[in-house]
Parts: sequence; C-alpha cells; structure tokens
Amino acid sequence: MVTFILTIWNKEKFASLKDAFFKLLANPVIYNEIIMLLEYKKSIVKTISPEIILPYVSSLSLHSRYTQAELLAGLGYFDLQNNHTIQTGVLYIKDKKTDLFFITLNKNEKDYSPTTMYNDYAINENLFHWQSQASTRIDSKTGQRYINHKDKDHTILLFVRIHKSVNSLAQPYYFLGPSEYVSHEGEKPINFVWRLKYAMPAHLLRETARLIVG
Repeated sequence: MVTFILTIWNKEKFASLKDAFFKLLANPVIYNEIIMLLEYKKSIVKTISPEIILPYVSSLSLHSRYTQAELLAGLGYFDLQNNHTIQTGVLYIKDKKTDLFFITLNKNEKDYSPTTMYNDYAINENLFHWQSQASTRIDSKTGQRYINHKDKDHTILLFVRIHKSVNSLAQPYYFLGPSEYVSHEGEKPINFVWRLKYAMPAHLLRETARLIVG
C-alpha cells in the first residue's frame, strides 16, 4: 500500500495510510483517472510476472519498474514519515540481511565521476557483471558479505535502469530479483559476476549489448 501511495503522491508525507487515501478520495479527478488507467492496464496485460521467492514479505514484482522510493517501500525500508534518500549505488538493509545494487547501464561523464563509472553489464540473460564501489576491498566486511552471502544467508537484489534520467526526469529501475555469487577478481573496485535467479528480460539484454558495442 505504501508503494501505491508513493506512486500517487511521490514524496509527500502522511501521518497514516488512512490520511493518504482520504486525500485521494477527496480528489475525484485523480481517483477516476487511476481507476481508468488500472482498467486499461488490466485489459492489455499479456504476461504475468513469475512469483518471486524472497526470505521475507515483499510487494515487489519481478521485472516491474520502480522509483527508488517505491522499491524501498516495497521492501519495508521506506515509510510515509521517513523518506530515505540513497545517494550511492548500494544499500545494505541489515534487518533483512539484504544488499541492494542500484545499477545504471548507460553512464555519462556529466552524471558520474571517474570513480563511479562502474563497468556494469549483462553477460547473458542469466549472468551479470557488476563492479563494487571503488573503495571496496576483498577483505572488508562488505566485500566478504558479498562473496560469502550464501553461507551467511544474505540476499543480493539487483535493480537496473538504462539511463539515469530522460528529459530531466529520473528513470525507474527494473527489479531483476535475487542473484547468487559466481566469481570475483581485483579489488577497489571488485569485479563480480552474479547469476540471476530469474532470467533477464530480452529487451534489457538487447539494451546492455547495444551499450557495450557502442
């Protein structure tokens, strides 16, 4: 429900879900447009996302697109009173033993410094190459958590978008689901290969291949 409210009201704060829904009901124009949009979307649905299995309750759907606030709400990290803003490309949610990787495929020098131009791309529909932050060492707590996540019962979740923004609007992330460690090399940054539990959609695979060739 919080994800839905954030989709409608963005970063506006509410004391409760009840207050947020009352504001929606008090605006019949927006309310009717939402109902019409949902009915239209339902009529054109051709596929249903596979059920995703996580070690905790989540409202996120595999391969759906989310703003950072929406996906954090879907994982129970973002609420109506506390609007967390993540400035880095990673987030560790300790109580859920989960690491989130926020990946932008098409990076440019305007938006990213030389130390954050990470080399991230899909190798194929099941394998993804990802670079850690520039300061991460293999023997660090973070590096060891990534490498040994299965033994430690930690979850790694990947969120990918093509561009950081389009026409000055921040772009949402595709939720690729959980992944498992395959290999690593180097450090500061560490180059990882992750195996996606659910195959990447074809259109994202084509886009990352185009960026590599380009």
